Amino acid sequence: MKKSSFIEGTIIATLAIIITKLLGMIYVIPFYAMVGEKGSALYAYAYNIYIIFLDISSAGLPIAISKIIKELNTLKLYEAKQRAYQIGKKIVLGISITIFIILFLFAPSIATLILGNLQGGNTIEDVTFVIRSVSCAILVIPFLGVSRGYLQGHNVFSISSISQVIEQIVRICFILGGSYLAIHIFGLSLKNTIGIAVFGACAGGIASLLYILTKIRKNKESLGLKEVKEKDKITNQEIRKKIITYAIPFIIIAIAASINDFLDMVMIMRTLEFLGIDAPKVEFATTAITTWSTKICMIVNSIAVGMTTSLIPTIVGAYTLKDWDEVEDKLNKALQLILLICIPMCVGLSLLSKSVWSVFYGANEAGTVIFAIRVFVSLFINLYMVTNSTLQGLNKFKTVYKSTIIGFLTNMFLNVPLMLLFNQLNLEPYLGAIFATAIGYITAFTIALKTLKKNHALKYKSTLKMLFKILIPTFVMTIVVVILKMILPLNVASRISCILYIAIISLLGALTYFVIAYKMGILDKIFGRSYLNKIIKKLTFGKISLN
Repeated sequence: MKKSSFIEGTIIATLAIIITKLLGMIYVIPFYAMVGEKGSALYAYAYNIYIIFLDISSAGLPIAISKIIKELNTLKLYEAKQRAYQIGKKIVLGISITIFIILFLFAPSIATLILGNLQGGNTIEDVTFVIRSVSCAILVIPFLGVSRGYLQGHNVFSISSISQVIEQIVRICFILGGSYLAIHIFGLSLKNTIGIAVFGACAGGIASLLYILTKIRKNKESLGLKEVKEKDKITNQEIRKKIITYAIPFIIIAIAASINDFLDMVMIMRTLEFLGIDAPKVEFATTAITTWSTKICMIVNSIAVGMTTSLIPTIVGAYTLKDWDEVEDKLNKALQLILLICIPMCVGLSLLSKSVWSVFYGANEAGTVIFAIRVFVSLFINLYMVTNSTLQGLNKFKTVYKSTIIGFLTNMFLNVPLMLLFNQLNLEPYLGAIFATAIGYITAFTIALKTLKKNHALKYKSTLKMLFKILIPTFVMTIVVVILKMILPLNVASRISCILYIAIISLLGALTYFVIAYKMGILDKIFGRSYLNKIIKKLTFGKISLN
């Protein structure tokens, strides 16, 4: 079983997540067309609640297992490592069953909290039904996360990454196939159609879990799962304590993020309702910000998700050995990768927002503006994820809590005032909520970076230099994209036309960006000459070499 270095692990994990997110973006096109704005809003309500309770049941456990497996491996406590995996599965079993019962029983109360007194859209009974439909996934997905964490703790990213793709493919097939059959064959109601669609999360989890458990069983020896007769001194109680200690910060952060998103949704709905906006527009604006624009932004967010997958075990290994130079190097490398990839992606997607939104959801001016601004929040989310993941890898949990809570409170306190301010300025009030979210994440990752600098003397000079360098090819790329937009015609009524428009402009824009970045030595500095050469040779089937 092949193990991966930090950069290679990052690329493997990120590619898998990008593929997963791309699939997650593409399926939205036919699904949105089938269920319409009302059905998509109903789906968004169930999905946002599901994410909160999924975070409660499992958010921290995969990374906690990854951390403890890496730590015990580094200390050569192989028997304890095996026990840690089994203990992790038992912990997740109890939590999953408890959360499932709570979510199922209290679905009506949650539905009431979401909709309040809003009339003319989805009903409380509809929202209750879809929440209960998606709750079954809580019994499956946490086990999947623990198994992935076990593999990632061994620096084995390929199996974990493939399982993510399998999960997404099965889920999407279930969503699209089930929705089509429900509407066009069986003539079921919109409520039942969305109930079938959200159950796809459970189906995808089962398929992925079967794959990953099969692979673990076939690779027992290389993973150290063979029987070890001599028991290590560390007790089960100590292992449980470590797992819980490692998991709690991740769970708190994930729950805080999910609650933040949920409160965003509720506060936007309540504020727009207060301002006298009609129900269909309220539901569209709210779900466009909290769900549908973020679906497209997944491609940007996947960079940080893939990076933290390999960053945390690497940071833990360096921290265990007290190698602070390695910690500083990996953090700066991660930040530079984020900036290198995400800045041009955010700028490009924002410039192409009209055509991108039209491809996914049809031409809509409000949706275009929401997405054009919302996409930049993804950059700040990525920086927040990387800095807080580093803190978690270093067991600096108090700082994690501090930065996260302050960041999200900033968002909450600014939400309504900024929406009211935007309304007074004759701007769309819901845009204020996007700016509040951006300010919250900027606050959070700034606190994290300052704490790391103060307590561990970590320096970011190389990253700041890299940022200024990256802005040069980004600026040139922006000019190229603007010129191409002026030359090429755009027909928002035709998806094929929009896709060709996006493909041509994004290809030429990306080519401009990476050629200039390469000429400036940016790619060499971040990836290393040898690994960059390896990537290029693979992409060109060995026909082009930097040497």
